[in-house]
Amino acid sequence: MIDKDTIEKIVREYNDLTIVVLGSHSALEIMDGAKDEGLKTLVICQKGREKPYQRFKRIADDILILDKFEDILKPENQILLKRKNSIIIPHRSFIVYLGYDAIENDLLLPIFGNRMLFRAEERSEARNQYYLLEKAGIKHPRILKPEEIDAPSIVKVQEAERRLERAFFIVNSYEDYKKKSEEKIKKGLVNREGLKNSIIEELLIGTYFNFNFFNSVINERVEFLGIERRLQTNLYDFVNIPAREQLEMDIELQNIEIGHIPASIRESMLEKVIDIGDRFVEACKEEYNPGLIGPFSLQSVVTKDLEIIVYDVSLRVPGNPILATTSPYSKYMYGKIFGVGRRIAMEIKEAFDNDMINSVIT
Repeated sequence: MIDKDTIEKIVREYNDLTIVVLGSHSALEIMDGAKDEGLKTLVICQKGREKPYQRFKRIADDILILDKFEDILKPENQILLKRKNSIIIPHRSFIVYLGYDAIENDLLLPIFGNRMLFRAEERSEARNQYYLLEKAGIKHPRILKPEEIDAPSIVKVQEAERRLERAFFIVNSYEDYKKKSEEKIKKGLVNREGLKNSIIEELLIGTYFNFNFFNSVINERVEFLGIERRLQTNLYDFVNIPAREQLEMDIELQNIEIGHIPASIRESMLEKVIDIGDRFVEACKEEYNPGLIGPFSLQSVVTKDLEIIVYDVSLRVPGNPILATTSPYSKYMYGKIFGVGRRIAMEIKEAFDNDMINSVIT
């Protein structure tokens, strides 16, 4: 396990900073925010996936192309990134492609955020996101065993082939679960190991919001950055087809996130939204010292009774580039609209300028 003293020793030798991100997920948003704050950027691309970062020339000062993302762990690449005074910004692709063990034990580079907290996103971990939500007194969906399914429920399982994608499906009973599971195994969408490690949640009925926050260690406050909603293929626009036609179609629906749309919430709900952000940060601090650093998201449903139920948590940069142009909430606090990428850059820049950079990295 990499200790904090080792990382702090590396950063003490930095005379400036380069914001580094894997070329996937939220890389453009992260680098755009860094450029807005006058910071240098470097994107690590897997060979064959570099075109977007070459096309948007303002975004990336430097592009490092590797055969595969995991090659960042090779000693020669880590040495190169140290020489460039790198601070790595984690997002979902970073965590999926490198893996928790490598991030915690092998990546000898400073990461913005708490590298020991990322693993809590996994529902199979002991002190996972459900544990943290319960610690914070925040309601989450009812968790069911297959034989306990007594209401519409969602089976949260990874795809068999693509590590980054989810093959979630909805069931109404134990018999329905067995039938649909076997169908998806036969089609190669999931495997038995994935189903064994899956989680079944009671399906929530309400309005879905992703509440995006930022825990500022420098300013000692939790900031509400804004809201977005997800577009899924091929689910999202399928529901706009009249029900009669839907019933005549034999289509395998999937919950693959493909885009984002902005949202706001009525002002009388903001106190509840802000409260769950504050409580979640406190729970993380108690369980995973030094706690949450930087961005996180509480993906939630607001029920007809105006109750907020959190069904998923992001403990690093969420996929929400839409906030950069549409969220009014950053303007309410700062007088300007910006997204999570710029907010990260602001925090890192202020920390570095005030000799506090070690408080925002691990």
